[in-house]
Amino acid sequence: MKEIRDILKAYEVATNLGKKTALATVVKVEGSSYRQPGARMLVTEDGDLTGAISGGCLEGDALRKALLAIHQQQNKLITYDTSNEDDADFGVQLGCNGIVHILFEYIDSTKENNPIQLLQQLEKERKDAVIVTIFSLKRQSIQLGTVLFYRKEKVTAVDEKYTFLAKESATILEQKRSIIKKIAIDSEPYEALIEYCPVPVALVLCGAGNDVKPVVEIASVLGWETNVFDGRATHATANRFPKATRVTIAKAEEISEQIIVDNSTFFVLMTHNYNYDLAVLKCLLTTDCEYIGILGPKTKLNRMLSDLEKEGIVLSDKQMARLYGPVGLNIGAETSEEIALSIISEIKAVMTRNVGTSLKYKQEKIHATTAVVY
Repeated sequence: MKEIRDILKAYEVATNLGKKTALATVVKVEGSSYRQPGARMLVTEDGDLTGAISGGCLEGDALRKALLAIHQQQNKLITYDTSNEDDADFGVQLGCNGIVHILFEYIDSTKENNPIQLLQQLEKERKDAVIVTIFSLKRQSIQLGTVLFYRKEKVTAVDEKYTFLAKESATILEQKRSIIKKIAIDSEPYEALIEYCPVPVALVLCGAGNDVKPVVEIASVLGWETNVFDGRATHATANRFPKATRVTIAKAEEISEQIIVDNSTFFVLMTHNYNYDLAVLKCLLTTDCEYIGILGPKTKLNRMLSDLEKEGIVLSDKQMARLYGPVGLNIGAETSEEIALSIISEIKAVMTRNVGTSLKYKQEKIHATTAVVY
């Protein structure tokens, strides 16, 4: 979501300056690639790039193709075969061993529901959604581009003929995974990237001590929404956390009431105040959040569980599975910055259902393949 937000901001700036733009989207990958379907990059007519469609190896040629799409004011699909290390088209040895199909869309700011306007729908509500982009691998075919935005009970399409994809989009929204589906439009064969777009990560940090600052810094780089809560007015200030989305003075019992808790909301208790953390934990047990990190040794967590049990609160296996204490991946962290890195890494691993081991031990592909459905 950070990439899309950056693109939307860059588009607004470009539009205000009267610059024309094109949107490059990775729509299909065969084999290995640095970026997967759904990766995007905005290109302005004077060559500014926002976002990324590769690790940097394709951007030079992609800039030229995007400028061509802007000049001709039409969509184009370009295929890059990165498995050929001697490919003269690039003049570099990419070595990614994959074929990447990238769609370039000219953005007509006067056209209703253009690709950027459809992406803007993602920011209007904190709910997951689906974006549909239609393309063809056949030479000389008309490239239809980004045609539909779907959110539960809301469908926005550039044309009524694309609304039939709402049913498939509803399934993707439920399954929370992207697919590429072979379809027909006006009796012509096409493929549709039906892309699941989750809500942004919301990180809730209970505590406003100095060790919270690097957690906010790293989360900000990732584009996560960071919310800092603390009961101390001297600590919970915007000046201390300039990169936080929100800084709030609150009692422990008030925090869960002030946050929309969904499957992309993650909590870390790090106030260094045992009673405050315990009160927050007690409230969070009634929510559906998937991750509650607790800073401190294992003895602290055991004490919390014991105190809760004295109050008649015995955690179920499902509730225990959501508790991460001591918080963070085991990377030998010691300083506050290193601990922040281990915390953010653990949250990312939990979010993607990974265990956080070194990639050298991974036998299969790094990224899951986007399924092609007939």
